[in-house]
Amino acid sequence: MTNGRQWSVTLGVAMAVVFGVALAIKIRPQVDLVGVGSRAPEFTATDLASGRLKRLADYRGTVVLLNVWATWCQPCRVEMPSLERLSRRLGGADFRVVAVSVDEQGPAVVARFAQDLGLSFEILHDRSGAIQRLYQTTGVPESFVIDRDGVIIKKVIGPAEWDGPVNETLIRRLIDAR
Repeated sequence: MTNGRQWSVTLGVAMAVVFGVALAIKIRPQVDLVGVGSRAPEFTATDLASGRLKRLADYRGTVVLLNVWATWCQPCRVEMPSLERLSRRLGGADFRVVAVSVDEQGPAVVARFAQDLGLSFEILHDRSGAIQRLYQTTGVPESFVIDRDGVIIKKVIGPAEWDGPVNETLIRRLIDAR
């Protein structure tokens, strides 16, 4: 092989490696999908009751039903009473319903919504919507059942009947698994 040809092959291989690495970096978030069996991503959001930042780590050792929602979302409004009933029935030290609003408006709008519906479970506010990127949500509502070890056990896109027998049995099973 001639010297010029060797340089051409070497340059071609080097360019292929560079483009391959760049492509891998670009598509990695699409390959690392957040779903059942994956570790729940860490997030931060403001607790409406205390005004303090809360993180997923604050719930470690607890079964969590994480609900991503917004006040302007009609299916979210329909789903909220079932979340409240489930929280009242099973909530405590071993299980928490944590609803994170992604409303761009201030916390007063979110607090008024929660008060109007009589919600007593934890309402957090993520005005930036960062949780949607972290959890790769496609809209609202979207919910994640997370076990005590921080692993996503169930993912639901859209509203669900959370106090129905199937979901309640799942939550009870996770609570009892120690």
